[in-house]
Amino acid sequence: MLHSHSPPLCLLGLGQQKPPGLWYLEPLMMRQISGFLVACLLASSVKAADHFAQAGPVHLTADGRRWVERTLKSLSLEEKIGQMLNVRYFTDFQNFDSSGYQQFREQMQKYHLGSVVLTVHTDGPMLLKNGPLEVAAVANQLQKDSRLPLLIAADFERGLDSRVSGTPAFPDAMAFGAAGNPDRSERYGAIVAEEARAIGIHWNFFPVADVNSNPDNPIINTRSFGEDPEMVGKMVSAYIRGAAAHGMLTTVKHFPGHGDTGTDSHLGVARVEGNLEHLKLIELPPFQQAISAGVAAVMVAHLAVPALENDVSRVATISPRVVTDVLKNQLGFRGVVVTDALEMRGLTSVYPPGPISPTARAAVDAVKAGNDVILWPTDLDGAFQGVLAAVKKGEIAETRIDDAARKILSMKASVGLHRARLLDLNQVSHLVDKQADMEFAQQSAEQAITLVRDNGSVFPLVRLAPSPTESETFQSEMKPSVQVVTVILVDTIHGDEGRAFEKALKARRADATVFYIDKTVASAMSVQVLQGVKDAGKVVVAAYIVPTPAKQVTVNGQLVNSVGLEESSGELLRNILDIARHKTILVAMGNPYVAQNFPNVENYICTFSNATSSQIGAVKVLFGEIPAPGHLPVTLPGIARRGFGLSGGPNSTGAK
Repeated sequence: MLHSHSPPLCLLGLGQQKPPGLWYLEPLMMRQISGFLVACLLASSVKAADHFAQAGPVHLTADGRRWVERTLKSLSLEEKIGQMLNVRYFTDFQNFDSSGYQQFREQMQKYHLGSVVLTVHTDGPMLLKNGPLEVAAVANQLQKDSRLPLLIAADFERGLDSRVSGTPAFPDAMAFGAAGNPDRSERYGAIVAEEARAIGIHWNFFPVADVNSNPDNPIINTRSFGEDPEMVGKMVSAYIRGAAAHGMLTTVKHFPGHGDTGTDSHLGVARVEGNLEHLKLIELPPFQQAISAGVAAVMVAHLAVPALENDVSRVATISPRVVTDVLKNQLGFRGVVVTDALEMRGLTSVYPPGPISPTARAAVDAVKAGNDVILWPTDLDGAFQGVLAAVKKGEIAETRIDDAARKILSMKASVGLHRARLLDLNQVSHLVDKQADMEFAQQSAEQAITLVRDNGSVFPLVRLAPSPTESETFQSEMKPSVQVVTVILVDTIHGDEGRAFEKALKARRADATVFYIDKTVASAMSVQVLQGVKDAGKVVVAAYIVPTPAKQVTVNGQLVNSVGLEESSGELLRNILDIARHKTILVAMGNPYVAQNFPNVENYICTFSNATSSQIGAVKVLFGEIPAPGHLPVTLPGIARRGFGLSGGPNSTGAK
């Protein structure tokens, strides 16, 4: 029998191996089992007498202000510095009595951590997500083990589905730009806020305010709302308002603007070449609108910005001119300033090797520059001790630490953490994954889909209707034919990309032939695929390309940082279009710029996302079940300008 004092199970991560004996379980099965155990064991972990947190609009009350000042006075210098430190918390299957969790708890308490970012491990390209109830249980335990209320953050750029299973599958930000409706962005923020607060997460590292004006940007791309500063600002501010009204703190990023860069700052120092006038016209306006909308935090990027900082050794994160002079003094931001991750090469590469770790030196410089939260220091002790020593030596004034700690405590009070920090786990299943929210996510994906080219001879695909004696299940087992041949280009054929697309396609054309292609099989399968294409009645190519941190692809035999197809996959697509472009539809499941490398494409659809909802929506458009109402939020060089879209759908007589 399980007793009420039995140690509960949780999902934790400090990089440990999975528990012995569980390797034989498929990841999905293991998550289902762990979710069941968590539900059973943790329902009693919060006593009925506990006062549960209630989400309401973000607001710092008079009572909250008193708590902030009272708490600040009670903290030692070490505790105030600890409030400025933020670390990642990986959600792997662990027991709260395990050595792994004890190690994390000791770390959290030793360094007086003020916040953590909840994230997940990966298996290749797959995110090992966990369910809402499991995440909520972790949040409760973290709060119990922290002396002060803990700010729990997440990178929910695509809603909770970015990190949590069983939640609405929202598309990427650029999809909202393609739909062009700020009201939709505001509701998106509200839904994410409600769901996040229901599982104990108070702080979202979103929205992205970068203006993606560089088609070759290797890391922003569909994470941006688009290339028009005015539209980006409207979408960003709408999201912030929706989130704040429902209890979520937001972070606008990546200041002063990562959109016009050609380098991924995870790999090296990205450089913004525009002059001051360009920055004022393009990069800065969305951040100004975000500040006006009441954004809680601004994340500063590891960017070289000569127009703002002429010292080449100072990227924006550690530049007082960028953080204090521009962001705080010129733009008037009074909230929390958070660094981008200190582990990124865009920052660490500017520090030569030495007796003190780059992380420790970067942490000190970041605080001097005006940052309030130090994100993901790989050398946590070095960062903590470095800032502490700098204060004691007079390099950093203690008033600078007080100011940062006060702002962080104010964030906590503004979401009611001074009153209650624990969740009612019994309410999670009622507040997350609501049918109306799922439908809104699907509608959001469908409203974004943009038809860019249509030669009038391919759309729509004909649905293979089941006969009166045949079921959809029987249809799904039909022998493949050449009536519809589909080629799905993915990073790895062992992942889950394309599966939702295939399922939706097969539900309509059970006889469709489907090829999955990645760089490991593109050359070997080329003959087979091209023969299938030659014999096909119609061809669909779905290209899954999304921005991924530190991603590199092979082009001309060299590894390059790009949001593009691998050379072998690109060559296969080029051959497909050469022999069958009149009967081929190219669907960009993510990066809309892919067509610029294939200018002879005659039928082209953009979804701006690879979310499940976008995959399903794309199939609906292919079969003429719904229109493609979106308009390009970015210019596709050599293909179409921003604002273009055959909005009437396939074979539309609308604007060309």
